[in-house]
Amino acid sequence: MASLDFTQIRTRNPMSELALNRSRMRLTRRNRVGFRVVAAGEGQAEPDLSVTVNGLHMPNPFVIGSGPPGTNYTVMKRAFDEGWGAVIAKTVSLDAAKVINVTPRYARLRADSSGSAKGQIIGWENIELISDRPLETMLKEFKQLKEEYPDRILIASIMEEYNKAAWEELIDRVEQTGVDAFEINFSCPHGMPERRMGAAVGQDCALLEEVCGWINAKATIPVWAKMTPNITDISQPARVALKLGCEGIAAINTIMSVMGIDLKTLRPEPCVEGYSTPGGYSSKAVHPIALGKVLNIAKMMKAEFNDADYSLSGIGGVETGGDAAEFILLGANTVQVCTGVMMHGYGLVKKLCAELKDFMKLHNFSSIEEFRGASLPYFTTHTDLVRRQREAIEQRKAVKKGLQSDKDWTGDGFVKETESMVSN
Repeated sequence: MASLDFTQIRTRNPMSELALNRSRMRLTRRNRVGFRVVAAGEGQAEPDLSVTVNGLHMPNPFVIGSGPPGTNYTVMKRAFDEGWGAVIAKTVSLDAAKVINVTPRYARLRADSSGSAKGQIIGWENIELISDRPLETMLKEFKQLKEEYPDRILIASIMEEYNKAAWEELIDRVEQTGVDAFEINFSCPHGMPERRMGAAVGQDCALLEEVCGWINAKATIPVWAKMTPNITDISQPARVALKLGCEGIAAINTIMSVMGIDLKTLRPEPCVEGYSTPGGYSSKAVHPIALGKVLNIAKMMKAEFNDADYSLSGIGGVETGGDAAEFILLGANTVQVCTGVMMHGYGLVKKLCAELKDFMKLHNFSSIEEFRGASLPYFTTHTDLVRRQREAIEQRKAVKKGLQSDKDWTGDGFVKETESMVSN
């Protein structure tokens, strides 16, 4: 990726430069929508949460993530009524008859090590598959929602087998309902990998390239590619998806996991007739991992693509406005919530909007775009951190914070010495 000029970062205001540079950007890439990613409502006293992403206008950046919160007309209608910026429906495919779910299919991890029901839920595993409802039923509900909410953004999540004709048929049938965009599920970590679906595609860049080619040759509305975190370098498949014509990247899907073993019965959780299978991990515990993956994608997009022409949707452990602000500071245009809605309900969006506005007021930000990506310049290499600290120590001279060498550790002051080198 392109190198950063750290001298300039120290001597200039990155916030003002970020806004200035973005004001000079012009669209250079031709795509399906012809719009650059911007945020509306600059200059208002009250922070404006609205965003326009790939030509899609949303009242706020909070999007219902694909999953149970978008599984049918009733719940998607509820999401719009509560004020969510957009809704991504649960993933559909041509043949729902092949999708058979089991119960129970969720397991939770609590902060209380004893497993007490009073402990805060920090982790959530699911072994749930994509929609088991007939495609025709889902298509009718998509159409009904767009008729009743013509100005709201409805995104269809789709997934198919490794078959060009099947992908083309699915895209055509879903587009006819009037949905605003596609999110392609290249990332479901469990279920039907033998059919080369979900993460089986997202983990194979050669396969991904071919399938993205089919999809983008057929689709006439914006396409987001949803990435799997179960890969060494998430920027590689993201790069392939963008080069093959996708307008946006969504990350991350759930992390492959085993929630735990019941030490009384010796059976895994979630337990179905005494057995289980590895599933997808989400909720608060995955948030730092998701931030790291989004950082890698955002750096790649900034270095290799004009990020004003593309979008990035951050996903993972969002339950507060502060969680969302972190994704946006790393370059995300929108933020998706799925498990959070399952735990706290659709009304969560009001809390998210209020807390994000409070953050913006604290820093005098008037729009989302004004601070999007503002924290990216502060990430560097460990070698550079060593150089920076050495220079700072030399400048402080007699002022000493922390230990400079392993020889300075003492047994008596070990805890205080450790604390002296903690940043938060």
